[in-house]
Amino acid sequence: MDFFHGQETLSIIEWILRSVVTFIFLLFAVKVMGSRAISQLRLLDFVMALMLGNIIAHPLSDHRIGLKGSVISTIVIISLYLIGIFLNLKWIWLRNTIEATPILLIKEGEIFYKGLKKARISIDTLLAELRKEKIVEVKKVALALWESDGRISIFLDPQYEAITPSTYQLQTEPFELPRTIIKEGKIDFQVLKQINKEEGWLINELMNHHQTEVNRVLLATINRKNDLKVFVYK
Repeated sequence: MDFFHGQETLSIIEWILRSVVTFIFLLFAVKVMGSRAISQLRLLDFVMALMLGNIIAHPLSDHRIGLKGSVISTIVIISLYLIGIFLNLKWIWLRNTIEATPILLIKEGEIFYKGLKKARISIDTLLAELRKEKIVEVKKVALALWESDGRISIFLDPQYEAITPSTYQLQTEPFELPRTIIKEGKIDFQVLKQINKEEGWLINELMNHHQTEVNRVLLATINRKNDLKVFVYK
């Protein structure tokens, strides 16, 4: 157990043992701290980032620490991470141990206080998450779950869902992402070529329909119908 204590030097085996013990300890510590500590990262990813950041930072900031131990520790941690991912996919019981099952927070408009306590979040945090989803009334929520990565999944009651064209079986045009044809006063000539237009056409469109010039345009996009959307510097 000498690898627990400070020493002048450590053997390769002692460096490996230090890495393994630290990795397992951090997994346990973060698990105890709860999902909020993970900050929307999976448990293994969070521990990996935390350990590698510390391992690499120390030899870079202290000239008395050699790179040998850091390199060995990094290799061990990466190996443990990959093994953890493999076992996580293979063994369901391990997956359930490391990644907690979703915690019920709201069901049919009712808040479950036990769920809030288990997830270690306050009412204010829950309401803030609802506001992010543009939900102002808890009663409109059919289901809200606290996920293992620290996020809240929210499902509205169907009667409060937004009406879409599919509700009335209406025909819609296929989705198309508008192309950026001008950005920060510069024309993208590759886009012009793709839509078979000339620079003169674009300049005329800007002048005739938007009363502006290319160098005054912050952003301009164009769709398949050649409709130009222009945002000028203000």
